[in-house]
Amino acid sequence: QVQLVESGGGLVQAGGSLRLSCAASRTIFTINSMGWYRQGPGKQRELVAEIISGGSTNYADSVKGRFTISRDNAKNMVYLQMNSLKPEDTAVYYCKFVGSRWNAWGQGTQVTVSS
Repeated sequence: QVQLVESGGGLVQAGGSLRLSCAASRTIFTINSMGWYRQGPGKQRELVAEIISGGSTNYADSVKGRFTISRDNAKNMVYLQMNSLKPEDTAVYYCKFVGSRWNAWGQGTQVTVSS
């Protein structure tokens, strides 16, 4: 079973930046997609960004132009560079890996953006 561990969350002022990282506990040979989700207070979990095996990316409209997802296939890691952060970006951020017959979630990392 694959375990994912996120890091890089924290408290930042509006307009600031953070970089989230997500690492897998072991080598994975086939990952169909890697993604970042978030769940804000009183809200449902939503997709923030994902990167598909071929390299294409998808972003939520609310983060387009501000967030960038990237990956390191050799290290089985995915990153989320978050710039121009807004208070509404405050949430617990989760990474998710999807394989052909499995998926795995991280435990989440808190991002708090103060106004």
